[in-house]
Amino acid sequence: MCLCQLSRRKKRPDDSDTQSAPGAVQGTGADYSGAVTASAASTVTHPTVTRHVTASGARIYTIGIRAFEHLGVNVFLVVVGDPQQPSYTALIDAGSSFDFSQQGLLDGLKRVREEYGEAWSWETLSRLVITHPHPDHVGGLPFVRTLTAAPVAAHALAAAVIEEPGRRAEAFKLGADAMLARLGVPEGEYAARLRRRAGNLMSPSGVKVETALQDGDTLDGLFTVLHTPGHDGAQICLRLDEVLLSADHLLPHNSPPLMPGWMLPGSGLGPYLAALDHIETLEGVDLALGSHDEPMPDWRGRVDFLRRRYDDKLRGVLGAASEPQTIYALTCAVNPRLRAAQALLLLDQTAALVEELVVRGELHETREQAADGERWTYQRA
Repeated sequence: MCLCQLSRRKKRPDDSDTQSAPGAVQGTGADYSGAVTASAASTVTHPTVTRHVTASGARIYTIGIRAFEHLGVNVFLVVVGDPQQPSYTALIDAGSSFDFSQQGLLDGLKRVREEYGEAWSWETLSRLVITHPHPDHVGGLPFVRTLTAAPVAAHALAAAVIEEPGRRAEAFKLGADAMLARLGVPEGEYAARLRRRAGNLMSPSGVKVETALQDGDTLDGLFTVLHTPGHDGAQICLRLDEVLLSADHLLPHNSPPLMPGWMLPGSGLGPYLAALDHIETLEGVDLALGSHDEPMPDWRGRVDFLRRRYDDKLRGVLGAASEPQTIYALTCAVNPRLRAAQALLLLDQTAALVEELVVRGELHETREQAADGERWTYQRA
């Protein structure tokens, strides 16, 4: 069964490899290409607000808002000091550029003031942090910039995309035909969707990044920065006391969407698994708060589950590659009952799995010239 022969299925509790991804972008003609978990699919009309008080007394407010029509996202407000006169406040991520996302952000932050008595304000906000330059995290930043002069922090590799969002889109557009050839996607609906996705922006306009972060940095004397590539090469997680703000790196219900490194530098399964190892070295972290869905008190158990899950996926690709196959054909083979909304993200994921198996020497890659251009195939070594 190929990607254009799709049927629907009932999703298992952790059967989604679909949250936001570089291709799930807002804009006219945007191709979100992302199904979501059952919990995210129930559209968030009103923001949700929950609070966690850390060992040092810092308050972390998780504000759940809509990013896209069927995708919720968490943004975080961190407050330190006297609630009536905070000494430090930081907003982590900004939602998407859609009006309903921006209104949800405003409504959620208003609830923090009115229901929790935190006298924060846009005028005194100390810091803006972007965990990674995907549209449900950075798309709302230009709107937020109109409300506050707080300096923006992001990983150094994210700065160019945040400041000049057209640069990544232009690079994707220029490489679209080569990408289709390497994936083995025939001309048709999915080729058109991939080309359309290539031209989308992460954010509607650029915003200057004042603080470029690296792994191991301490931000504002408060957060420990952990570089966690894989989902995006520029993604960071933040540790505050016993809490890990795990962005899209660690989520309670989803395997974060992955692209191969040749498609998006710093992405891929190898970097993702290494970044899981990186956060697992943390001591004294009792809770992880991801950018989607609920808190993860057993976050180490979640890490173990994801490793097993990816082992299963790697074995599935190997099992389908007894004969030379394109990435497109392997995607069809390992996802025989694929839902249309998942198709492009699972094509990306299969490419990431194939890339990792080639690096491990378990798949053999062949590149040859065919009548209609280059052809890439993969076979079990």
